[in-house]
Amino acid sequence: MRGNVVAGTGFVLFWSSGFVGATLGAHSGGAVALLAWRFLAAGLLLGAWWIIRRRSMRPRDAAIQAGLGVLSQGAYLYGVYAAADLGVAAGTSALIAALQPIVAVVLSQFVLGERAGALRWAGLVVGLAGVPLVVSDDLSGRPGTPPLAYALPFLSMLALVAATLIERKTASAVPLWDGLVVQCVTSAVLFTGIAALTGDLTPPADPDFWVAVGWVVVFSTFGGYGCYWLVLRRSSVTTVSSLLYLTPPTTMVLAWLMFGDSITLRGLLGLVVCLGAVAVVLRPRKLSVGREMMSACSSPTSSQPPPR
Repeated sequence: MRGNVVAGTGFVLFWSSGFVGATLGAHSGGAVALLAWRFLAAGLLLGAWWIIRRRSMRPRDAAIQAGLGVLSQGAYLYGVYAAADLGVAAGTSALIAALQPIVAVVLSQFVLGERAGALRWAGLVVGLAGVPLVVSDDLSGRPGTPPLAYALPFLSMLALVAATLIERKTASAVPLWDGLVVQCVTSAVLFTGIAALTGDLTPPADPDFWVAVGWVVVFSTFGGYGCYWLVLRRSSVTTVSSLLYLTPPTTMVLAWLMFGDSITLRGLLGLVVCLGAVAVVLRPRKLSVGREMMSACSSPTSSQPPPR
């Protein structure tokens, strides 16, 4: 139980840190360059670890992990960053992303057979209502933003939902870090190709760019995605999706601490609403049993908890 709380807290903090890294990178280079070098660095570090440890993976598992990388990192991040470049406000993207828990839980009932009770549904709806309070001051995009640009955050949200459901459906036995290696290498190839085609592969001379790269590699990639898959494996789609409601208010606090952004009374109210909603969804007696625990309980010879 304590491990789940730590993993969930880490996920919220690390996932929210992506805003800080994007803000740092925006002052020194473009979004595509930041994404390309983010995953080049992450892929090289994880690839070196993979080679040193002499790891291996079945082709089928590698293909699944590559697909997860394309969806959860490639499509998800590119859609959010491209929308921002086209003038979509961060608050608008956050509002669209807030649909993810609802969409994920609805689809998980059909794809995975997971069921959410009435109280959990109430918590999800309240959480959705809390997000606009947090981001209400950041909803005005640039004039002239093309209407189709607003479809990009929506497609990003659907890509993350699809990756989440695929990971749960395949019940992959691939160790967490092994899977992250393939995902990051796949994203490195994808974003390097995009950066080369758009002429954004050359890194800027500003040293702050590398600070931003280091930030998003360590906190957003290793921490954020690592904790996301860990929480998903230990709990359920509903659990990990509901925690996303806490990322806009956490981002608000991080922006205040690091950049001096203001926090309004409405934003604080949104923080309280989101916290209350997630507390309802994650009541201890409603927590889903993780995969490892289910497999241990189903084995008649298992008398010890599975290794973490």
